[in-house]
Amino acid sequence: MPSGSGVATDLEIFRDTVAHRRPSRVLYHFDCTPDLNRRMKDHVGGDGDWFTHYGCFGYRSLWPKRPAALAPLDFAPYWKDEPLPPGSWVNHLGVLEVPGSQYHFTAYVSPLRRASTLAEIDSYPIDNVSTFDTSWWADEVKRAHAAGRPAGLFVGHMYENSWQIRGYEPFLEDMIERPAWAHSLLERFFRNNLHQAVEAAKAGADLIQCGDDVANQRNMMFSVPMWRDFILSRWAQVWKAAKAVKPDVAIHYHSDGNVMAIIPEMVDAGLNILNPVQPECVDTDEIHRMWGTRLSFDGCLGTQTTMPFGTPADVRTRVRECVDKYGRNGGLILSPTHVLEPEVPIANIEAFVQACRDFGPPGK
Repeated sequence: MPSGSGVATDLEIFRDTVAHRRPSRVLYHFDCTPDLNRRMKDHVGGDGDWFTHYGCFGYRSLWPKRPAALAPLDFAPYWKDEPLPPGSWVNHLGVLEVPGSQYHFTAYVSPLRRASTLAEIDSYPIDNVSTFDTSWWADEVKRAHAAGRPAGLFVGHMYENSWQIRGYEPFLEDMIERPAWAHSLLERFFRNNLHQAVEAAKAGADLIQCGDDVANQRNMMFSVPMWRDFILSRWAQVWKAAKAVKPDVAIHYHSDGNVMAIIPEMVDAGLNILNPVQPECVDTDEIHRMWGTRLSFDGCLGTQTTMPFGTPADVRTRVRECVDKYGRNGGLILSPTHVLEPEVPIANIEAFVQACRDFGPPGK
């Protein structure tokens, strides 16, 4: 509801949450895989808009508009001699996606997997987003604020885009044996992300969302010094540049897995919101003890444990635990730690939403 209605808007709650001021309620959200999304639409009925039905938190999204006169990127040369499996497609990065045997997942076939020279890496087609239209962003932010919602931008990935184009193992090998090759791809995505982040800050955006999956269930995908050299060095520049324009813009970063080793440096670099804070992978209590006054959580509800395999009572217990431990003085947006898979009972989703409403207000 807009300001003046007597009920705090999502924008006001978001600002309080990130500033670690006690909010009047807790923000929450979730997303579903295709089959569960279909069943959720049937469950809520009407127009099937379960996102609004359940009062999920979301920001008004900004994105750069591609000029109509700009020719699309041509990835055809990379696939002209390749047999394309039935049902496969080439995505926006030029990566071939092949449907797999595990539900909604696809296998990636990388266009540069056989590259043998740096010139091949350097010449790979990647858009220069600085030529795209962002002139409408400031007005869109104003419209979002008038409606009581934050506005934000997902600037994209760097590492994930790069390895998908080059190939997962080849890119990791490049980081060790041919670092110039890895830097070539990373640098172009970095420049795009830097431009977008600064433009979003100029427009008055409330948050900038970004991320790269740099960890697995137990540890980092590569050493911390390598992460620092190839990845943090670039994200830190993006965050610093955006905050130089708008100091209170919130930086939201996503990485699955055990990122305990890199949290201190990310916080020092300007990180405000960490997602998804997987309880199966990290010590959530320890993260909050060390950085709870500087870092907000977005996540904390396990999609490997509580949401698919717990009871509604287990879900309510976990929500209350998270609010009591991490959210009484701001710093918490509740969400499952990944998109909800078909195994998740709808009863658990409804228990999650109701618990957020019941236990979210401070002191209740």
